[in-house]
Amino acid sequence: MDSRSTNGGIRPRVLIADDERIIADTLGLILNQNGFEAATVYSGQRAVETARHFNPEVFLADVVMPGMSGIEAAIQISAMIPGCRVLLLSGQAATADLMRDARVRGHDFEVLLKPVHPSQLLDRLRLAQ
Repeated sequence: MDSRSTNGGIRPRVLIADDERIIADTLGLILNQNGFEAATVYSGQRAVETARHFNPEVFLADVVMPGMSGIEAAIQISAMIPGCRVLLLSGQAATADLMRDARVRGHDFEVLLKPVHPSQLLDRLRLAQ
């Protein structure tokens, strides 16, 4: 399921989940224009379902979403795709408690604070390549 870039290289797949559609869609647009193959979804549950067939190298998600949180989706995706890198986005104070719970469960995900500048996000994603 590799997507080839215009220069023939493989474009890393990034799955983006954010319940704020404009954020998810904007991040997807930025990544697709900068050498990644990005897919966007708007819930944690949809992220888990999409990851099964999209098989992302990176999962980029908002922490706090209605229903399934980005952390819970990340835990499920990490179990399904062990090599998938997780980057979480948060602009809310509740993140600290959720992250502490994830660490207790054995997961130490990277967190970027919202709003994240596109160049900062691209730099973090390229570090994984």
